[in-house]
Amino acid sequence: MITAGNVSKLCVADDVYGVTQLHGVVYMVCRRCSTILRFNATTHQQMQTDIDVKGLEWPQDIAACEQMSQLYVADFARVFRVSVDDADTRIQQWLPKSPSDAFVPRSLSVTSTRLLVTSRDNNPLIQFDSDGDELRRVQLPRDMTPHHAVESPTGTFIVNNHYAPLKQGQVVEVNTGGEVLRQFNGSRLRSLGHAPHVAVDSHGNVFVADLDNRRILLLDAHLSLRRVIVGEHRLNYTGPRRLCYREQSGQLLVALYNSAVVAVFDVLCR
Repeated sequence: MITAGNVSKLCVADDVYGVTQLHGVVYMVCRRCSTILRFNATTHQQMQTDIDVKGLEWPQDIAACEQMSQLYVADFARVFRVSVDDADTRIQQWLPKSPSDAFVPRSLSVTSTRLLVTSRDNNPLIQFDSDGDELRRVQLPRDMTPHHAVESPTGTFIVNNHYAPLKQGQVVEVNTGGEVLRQFNGSRLRSLGHAPHVAVDSHGNVFVADLDNRRILLLDAHLSLRRVIVGEHRLNYTGPRRLCYREQSGQLLVALYNSAVVAVFDVLCR
């Protein structure tokens, strides 16, 4: 059974547009802010030194790669890579590599050393390797507008998207060819344009930010609803927008829509 236990909050000065965790530190980006804020993942205290990213103007999302000790930050038309270690912090504009490769990122996720980007240009999923070279481009059916996507433990992709014929959101699993394998249409998922997140654990369980219904859903590996894991009263009746789940620590980070608050839940697995 999976349940969400104790909750605490991280508060900043402006709307949170992305949150992630790397090596015991929580990183977040906020609306029209060029710095990456840092919090201790255990004490939840804000760390004194933020990371200034020159050229970052319109942050859209942030994701972390544990293996490479790197952060990826999506701006309106580019992705920055921030290498973090004890000795140095190195920042570079990582994507696109050339003007001909330009795209408009919507959201990010990382699995192993691979970066997965949802793009506003013709709505593909674009996956890059650790060198920034494109591995594959997955084109979804025309009626689907992807908000956020993650790679599953089996190598497929879990996508939170807007499905035009039903005028609502859905969560789908697609293969590398963009073929829909299964889907979850329940709960009147909506949130067009707000890019709500999904997260997946090593068993294939899927956490869904059900923004308009102000709750977080838990689906099994077949995209069947297991339960509402966090209800609206625990989110202060505010919709969840960004999710970051760290299975090792059991922490689920939830950035709330139109809010300067990140809620931290202890997710208990038993």
